[in-house]
Amino acid sequence: MNFNHYKLNMKKAIYSLLVAGLLASCGGNNNSTGEARKAKGGVFYGGVFRTNEVEDFRNLFPLNILEVTSHRIANQVYEGLVKLKQDDLSVIPGLAEKWDRNADASQWTFSIRKGVKFHDDACFPDGKGREVTAKDFKYCFDQLCTSFPENQHFIDTFKDRVMGANDYYQASIDKKALPAGGVSGVKLIDDYTIQITLVHPFAGFLNILSTPGCWVYPKEAFDKYGVEMRAKCVGTGPFQVKSIKEGDAVILERNPNYWNVDQFGNQLPYLDAVKYTFIKEKKSELLEFKRGNLDMIFRLPIEMIPDILGELDHAKEGNQAFEMQVVPAMSIFYYGFQCQSDIFSKKEVRLAFNYAIDREKIVNYTLQGEGIPGTFGIIPPSFKKYDNKALKGYTFDVDKARKYMAAAGYPDGKGFPRLTLEINSGGGDRNIQTAEVVQKMLKENLNIDVEINVMPFAENIESVATGKAQLWRAGWSADYPDPETFLTLLYSKHIPDKAADKSYLNTSRYKSARFDSLFNAALQEVDEAKRMDLYRQADQQQIDDGAIMPIFYDENYRLVQKNVKNFPANAMEYRDFTSVYIEPQAEKTEAKK
Repeated sequence: MNFNHYKLNMKKAIYSLLVAGLLASCGGNNNSTGEARKAKGGVFYGGVFRTNEVEDFRNLFPLNILEVTSHRIANQVYEGLVKLKQDDLSVIPGLAEKWDRNADASQWTFSIRKGVKFHDDACFPDGKGREVTAKDFKYCFDQLCTSFPENQHFIDTFKDRVMGANDYYQASIDKKALPAGGVSGVKLIDDYTIQITLVHPFAGFLNILSTPGCWVYPKEAFDKYGVEMRAKCVGTGPFQVKSIKEGDAVILERNPNYWNVDQFGNQLPYLDAVKYTFIKEKKSELLEFKRGNLDMIFRLPIEMIPDILGELDHAKEGNQAFEMQVVPAMSIFYYGFQCQSDIFSKKEVRLAFNYAIDREKIVNYTLQGEGIPGTFGIIPPSFKKYDNKALKGYTFDVDKARKYMAAAGYPDGKGFPRLTLEINSGGGDRNIQTAEVVQKMLKENLNIDVEINVMPFAENIESVATGKAQLWRAGWSADYPDPETFLTLLYSKHIPDKAADKSYLNTSRYKSARFDSLFNAALQEVDEAKRMDLYRQADQQQIDDGAIMPIFYDENYRLVQKNVKNFPANAMEYRDFTSVYIEPQAEKTEAKK
């Protein structure tokens, strides 16, 4: 272990660290717009929270959100029946004020809040947002089970789960008359009550309902805007879209009619606005933060981590400028294999690749300690009730790797075709730096040549989904806090029947009857301990098959300005600005006296 990694591990024992005077030239935090307004309980209204994303958003329509940038923006605009609590990721009420389930978790009944309104928008006859009812959720859930290009969330939400969902979806594909009454398992009880019946018991169903595919939007908006809902948002959330200038900035403004209040009776949200910029370079992003022009940055430039740690070591009491938050992430950085291709259909080749790379070295030196070596399975070691240590994962073993290659018919790499590793642009420097190290290791240890192709994110997604990519960089962050959100990436039922069709979820097109059987059994298991053990067995199966090539599991590092309050870090980097507020500089100064 190198010295920098040792220092970093010492810091990880502390959940939240204070960064003292990152540079003497750091600017002040000038994020207030107008005078801050103090409210009950010592909180403050006003201010613009400014954050940056290194990737442009792809699509803000709930049914077509496929990456984190879009989710982080749209999560402030749209809501569903339930949502996640930002500090511990537990499921809490959203637009459903309460719910009931039967004994085996196969039927769920939700009571919708009265008086909640959609954002004001021209799609409504008078331009004023109308009240949300159970009928709106029924409409959106039927849409979720309808095949059309903008709907990419059927397979990871209601497919094989909700009664009648598969039949409804297939009828829409076949251009047949849709079943009367919509999806049979989604039933309106009255204007404010909706009931969902599942095909099998599923105790984790509330997690599914927290995801974008289950958010609500008005039929009027979809009828008026259609595909333009990619950037034309009409939801119920604490913020609404003020302006979008793609590649430059997205500004969300406070929803003055938001339904929720805090514990003191103050109407939420506190912030006047949230502004997203799209600076691509991490160094430039950090500079903007130091100047006081951003209120947070997520992930640090790899090459600057030692310097930041040095500043931590020299911190002086009372001179803390920023807060550094560190949490193990529900996120994995891995390389995907096209398991149905001529090359990677051989399990021995996939296993050879897995044993040929030194993950410890990648994390310690390339990433400067920012991560956990991917020696387990596809599920990150950040779930408290999931036993990763019981898995037999991958070690760095060159002899074993070479034996697997020889068994596959490529002794010493002879006859193995030249490969292209596709990686997406963005993500800072770590995508390229990691790819270059893996490229070198595969050459040294297996004598194979790998070319690196850096592609725009949208182009990369298309290449992977269509099955054209043979080897690619992939990343997956939990959609909800359950191991199922990772294992579902390898479930064979997510592979389209036709090879030419796009596979957005199981992009590896991995198939294993035993994996599927264990995964299915886990989904139907109500007992949590038994379900976790079934998840572990499924994870072990895909490890034994070399389904993917785990590189490392993320740890979330972010710097936050000291006057940002109510913004806890979590393992999903799930962001909800509903209760975030900015403490005025004057209050900070007074508090120190």
